[in-house]
Amino acid sequence: MNRTEMLQEILKMRFEEMYWRWQEGRFSQEDAARVLGVCSRTFRRQICRYEENGLEGLSDKRLTQASHRRAPVDEVIRLTNQYRSRYPGWNVKHFYSWYLRDGGKRSYTWVNNTLQRQGAVKKQKQKGVHRLKRERSPLPGMMIHHEGVGDGRRGRP
Repeated sequence: MNRTEMLQEILKMRFEEMYWRWQEGRFSQEDAARVLGVCSRTFRRQICRYEENGLEGLSDKRLTQASHRRAPVDEVIRLTNQYRSRYPGWNVKHFYSWYLRDGGKRSYTWVNNTLQRQGAVKKQKQKGVHRLKRERSPLPGMMIHHEGVGDGRRGRP
């Protein structure tokens, strides 16, 4: 269960608790809405959905819909099969140039991530830091700085 689904379940449990307290007359709609962190109008809408469909009426429908930008499954399979059959062992950069020549429309990043997700290409190790920070080496004549020495006025210790 990912974080969003977990928060959705917590919201349902909290709503149900506030709903029963409102039904018993211990809370007003405004108080219950304030506890849930929504406005009273939203709480009234949630009441209607809860009474019609139960807890499923409170589910956020956006979580179950697939993105309209998501690639179709057949395109992913075609890309993976093309790589495995015609270009095995190639790096993604070279494969991508041939993918574009064959009429591919997706970005390099999408192709790379898709091939990695399908297990056709291994993820590369992270490269090291370009420049390493290190302490300066002490040199003869270098000043030594002490914090908190003196009374803050210039020239006086």
